[in-house]
Amino acid sequence: MLINELSKRTGVSIPTLRYYENYGLFQGLKDEKVKTNNYKDYDESIVEKMEMIKGAKEAGFTLSEIKKLLDSWYNKRLSVDKKVEIVHDKIKEIDGKIRQLKAVKKILLVCIDDIEQGDC
Repeated sequence: MLINELSKRTGVSIPTLRYYENYGLFQGLKDEKVKTNNYKDYDESIVEKMEMIKGAKEAGFTLSEIKKLLDSWYNKRLSVDKKVEIVHDKIKEIDGKIRQLKAVKKILLVCIDDIEQGDC
């Protein structure tokens, strides 16, 4: 399939797909016999990878982390235990961010009180 169909099937914009491809998250295939255009063909496995990429992004993984995950996942280098460990590590990271955001919220609420009391 061409990139426009891949975009329609995955709900990911063409510029984003091109960015991901340039970043190395997946690779389309060029027909070496055709020299008049730069069209690439994307097979069904790319649709599956894009679903994985979208899910990982929603879960808070960075593109760098996703690239490492995809490389290991599709090369069968990750055991079930390692996959679970990676997800647990991300949960710990997210819990840390939640604690930070709660602390910032608390500071901002104090700031609002100070403003309302005329202290600020």
